Amino acid sequence: MSINTHRRSLIKGMGTLPFVGALAALHAREALAAGTTTTRVASPYGPIAPVNDLTTGLPLLQLPAGFTYKSYGWTGDLMANSKPTPAKHDGMGVIATRKLGRSTEFVLVRNHEVGTGSDATFFGAPGVYDNALSTAGGSSYSGGGNTNLTFRDGNWIKTEPSLGGTRTNCAGGVTPWGTWLSCEEVGSDSVSAGGKKHGYVFEVTADPLQTTGQPIVGMGRFAHEAAGVDPATGIVYLTEDSGGKSGFYRYVPVNPTGAPGSLAQGGTLQMAKVVGQNNVSVIGALVGDTHALEWVNIADPDANRGTATGVGGTNTISNTAGPFRQGWAQGALRMNRGEGVWYFEGKLYVMDTSGGPVSQGTIWELDLATQVMKCIYASPSANVGTMGDNITVSPRGGILICEDGSAVVDEFGMGLRLMSLHDDGKVSIFAKNNINVTAAQLTAAGKLASLADDHRDNEFCGACFDPTGRYLFVNIQTPGVTFAITGPWAKGSL
Repeated sequence: MSINTHRRSLIKGMGTLPFVGALAALHAREALAAGTTTTRVASPYGPIAPVNDLTTGLPLLQLPAGFTYKSYGWTGDLMANSKPTPAKHDGMGVIATRKLGRSTEFVLVRNHEVGTGSDATFFGAPGVYDNALSTAGGSSYSGGGNTNLTFRDGNWIKTEPSLGGTRTNCAGGVTPWGTWLSCEEVGSDSVSAGGKKHGYVFEVTADPLQTTGQPIVGMGRFAHEAAGVDPATGIVYLTEDSGGKSGFYRYVPVNPTGAPGSLAQGGTLQMAKVVGQNNVSVIGALVGDTHALEWVNIADPDANRGTATGVGGTNTISNTAGPFRQGWAQGALRMNRGEGVWYFEGKLYVMDTSGGPVSQGTIWELDLATQVMKCIYASPSANVGTMGDNITVSPRGGILICEDGSAVVDEFGMGLRLMSLHDDGKVSIFAKNNINVTAAQLTAAGKLASLADDHRDNEFCGACFDPTGRYLFVNIQTPGVTFAITGPWAKGSL
């Protein structure tokens, strides 16, 4: 069963309240005042404080009262195949829900943003793309990829490798048919000694053995970040993380019905353009800024990097990805660093991690029916929000932002945060990274002593809810750990 099918049946069984709440959130965001920046307020969940992990006993997170969590899948933990868990946990999503008797089981896919490494076994993944040396005469290989995690009745069950031989798998996105799109965030001219190119999107299945390890070349070769699928059309929306020269793309598949492997059957890559205007920069956006979009075709999605020249031979930008170069020549728009993407109830939420008035981040809400996008969040300072990266939307319509800037010192001390974006456009702190651990503490907990350090300045990533909205799953990239958080969600919008 796909995640969206399960979610629809779940909401039907729960009555109308979650749906009504989601609609209220959407309408409130539509009414945000134009030309403003975002402000931070006290959280409806209350103040945060260190909470001990139910797995290790260590105070790894700061959370509001009543919330608990279990950590799992640390870097170095042995997986089901007895190989160590890869490092650099990043994007993640719940792609399948299964009933086992009276038990409910969720399958998550987790990215590992590893570039190259010395392990030529690719952590035992059944789907391997590139098994050649990363450079001629070198000793490293493409070390990124994915692992699948199983969570059942509130407990972590197992980790299995699924995709290997890729590079810098940063984010991605869930599909309506129950798979994960894993995105390589590398320059489009990255090539291994064996001649394989990198900078692609790969599809990962709930059953690791069904993951092919083959790239979807038609979705473009550039520094991919995240993906979001419109279930009404099958169109996939894609962000690019390339400072100052990031396009916003979509892939229109020839087979829009949706099934594992359907995207690989072909499609058309397009880049967003503001209607009636050429080469618009949306980098310095404020809340309420609005643009109607149209889309230009990218003739060669696998093109090499080069110099992009805008309409009329002006607006020249050097060293851009091949797809960006083609779109810019047709008047397409640019973001600063396109990052997180999440679909919810006919809208797509897109993070520009260093957009806005002081380059601390903006969020765009794209109405997929009208193709009009509106800025609903623009941070004026790191204290309000520091370079949001991955984002997610809860089944109740609340938006959660994973920070990836410099560690913030606020009233709760130092550390990067999970920020909740409210219906009225204000934000509040939901959680804070509190990982500051010694080798002795980790050894006692059965973890690698080498992971000891003050990690409070490391990013949250991969936030996603299960379809019931009971559990929030999220990663801290370094030391590499995954959490399942639960608590009194009804006190706030999440």
